[in-house]
Amino acid sequence: FKMYIGIPREKRPFEYRVGMSPAGVEILTKAGHTCFVEHDAGRGAGFSDREYERAGAHIVYAPEEAFARADLVLKVARPMDSEMEWLRDGAILMGLLHLPSARQHKIDVLLEKNITAISYEQILEPDGSRPVLRPFSQIGGAMTAQVAARLLQSDMGGKGILLGGVPGVPPAEVVILGGGVVGTYAARAFLGLGAHVTVLDINVDTLTRITERCDNRIVTMVSTPRNISRVSAYADVLIGAVLVPGQRAPILVTREMVQSMKPRSLIMDVSIDEGGCVETSRPTTHERPIYVEEGVLHYCVPNMPGVVARTATHAFVNAVMLYLLEIVEKGAAKAMRDNPAIEQAVTTYRGDLRHITRLN
Repeated sequence: FKMYIGIPREKRPFEYRVGMSPAGVEILTKAGHTCFVEHDAGRGAGFSDREYERAGAHIVYAPEEAFARADLVLKVARPMDSEMEWLRDGAILMGLLHLPSARQHKIDVLLEKNITAISYEQILEPDGSRPVLRPFSQIGGAMTAQVAARLLQSDMGGKGILLGGVPGVPPAEVVILGGGVVGTYAARAFLGLGAHVTVLDINVDTLTRITERCDNRIVTMVSTPRNISRVSAYADVLIGAVLVPGQRAPILVTREMVQSMKPRSLIMDVSIDEGGCVETSRPTTHERPIYVEEGVLHYCVPNMPGVVARTATHAFVNAVMLYLLEIVEKGAAKAMRDNPAIEQAVTTYRGDLRHITRLN
């Protein structure tokens, strides 16, 4: 079973990752598949066209060629409108598609073209783990502390406080909503910088696990509207790290709660890919990452790992390669039948929606 595989350059602003590394291309070409890599597709992640050629890829210079010649398109971010039009009827599309928060017309194009859309973030193993989402969540969680430290500075419009404080001056109060992978890595990163960390989650077992991983150095609370309201009022930094795969993120922090926060506090809504868990959140970019609403700084960049592109690309290629090889060797239909983890990630298939709860 041989496939033509397209690897286009990401078009979204400040998205430097690429759908496949040269190392991954080499694995695919040695298995007998043909890879078409768009010129400069890997430049943002530090991969040259020459590296891809040495790995056995064909470099193409028109962006539509990477789509139009491909049975399988490997993306990072959800395709933009022009890219949707370039997809071949019946093709397979793989990437971090986040379709629950996509505009309806994009869903319509996928259905009209009978695209098999496989969302990396929804690959689900029987033990409940999401192995391809995990490295992005790890990176996003770890990045929250370094970004927050900078945004709290006075020159950035923040409160002018040091996360770890100094003798005689207390550390920043950091509140994290969600104790999953993002929440765990965020908690560890903030602890490393000396902040005082509180984590809320609906699952007591999750709170137990994150407490153990953080050596009992964090405060944990069960996530209820009352508790979220309480912690919001004293938080210097509030991290939204909530994920309900295949669905829009629930709104946990209301506008009223935001109004109760201290002036120039910081909200970082890492759930913004799935619509956000804060009522006042709206997507921002790496160029203009923050805005102020209700007197509170908001940072809502959907593609946080996009600016550590080399690390992020290597990490997710490592995680996705086994599933990808199964799909290219068997075809999508058989891979779906044989592997429930892949089947769970299929969001559109032959004109039908699968495993997805729409935002609207």
